[in-house]
Amino acid sequence: MTYADRLDAAIARLKNPCLVGLDPHVDALPEEFAVVRDPSAPRAAKAEACATFLKGIIEVAAGRVPAVKPQSAFFEMYGADGAKAWEEVVAAARSAGLLVIGDVKRGDIDSTAKAYAKAFLEGSSPEDQGSTCDAITINPYLGADSVQPFLETCSRTGTGVYVLVRTSNKHSALFQDHGTPLLHEKVALHVAEWGRQVMGNCGLSSIGAVVGATHPAELARLRSMMPATPLLIPGYGAQGAGAKDVVGGFLPGGRGALVNSSRGILYAYKQPRYAGLHWKDAAREAIHDMVAEISAALATP
Repeated sequence: MTYADRLDAAIARLKNPCLVGLDPHVDALPEEFAVVRDPSAPRAAKAEACATFLKGIIEVAAGRVPAVKPQSAFFEMYGADGAKAWEEVVAAARSAGLLVIGDVKRGDIDSTAKAYAKAFLEGSSPEDQGSTCDAITINPYLGADSVQPFLETCSRTGTGVYVLVRTSNKHSALFQDHGTPLLHEKVALHVAEWGRQVMGNCGLSSIGAVVGATHPAELARLRSMMPATPLLIPGYGAQGAGAKDVVGGFLPGGRGALVNSSRGILYAYKQPRYAGLHWKDAAREAIHDMVAEISAALATP
């Protein structure tokens, strides 16, 4: 089964398109994981604390949302211990029935891209299978030859990728809005073309695109340019976009997209509306509220 088919089925089964980003920010972790803020603590202890926290979030998210998105940078900062923690978190999420989108944003020459694709989507041996991702994010800046190895791996293994098209960060327009046509539009057209190589029975491709909710008009326009492309939509919640801003990224019936929230879920215990709740209970309530908000926005004519 293709990644697109698994994603479409998961969204239909859970009846929502919500994605929980797993970004263990050192400064925001609850006090019981304060070892991550101790400069004298060994990195193994810090990596273990991050993994333990995120496995608690996974426990809350399982059965409530279709997917989670661990961000590799927060693991890589702990070296080999972080790599071990990454594998534990990915394996825990997959065991819990969640799709795992590795937020790794890799992009390099073709020979290196092959290695990245093998590392994150395929593994180098049978023992790796439980800790590889269902999909990853990639950067297309080096051109089609850097993307092709990922397409080949997706086709062979039933995995997926999300290509950066229009991101939600503050200065994304510096390059992404350059030229005529705009650079991000040119990338979008190539994503749609690449996607035809890996189509699922659901009518969607396993080659997706990252398009931020902080640009709602562009989101709707890019959806029309990529009608068979699954979208990964960051920017909701802590970055300022609301539920109504994401609607333009969806196909009829609430299909074809995932909406990400990271800080708004993981650190909900810091928000006044969840004051007094244990961090895990606050995350559970925040997921419930996100699902309700997104679902209501998608149901509004």
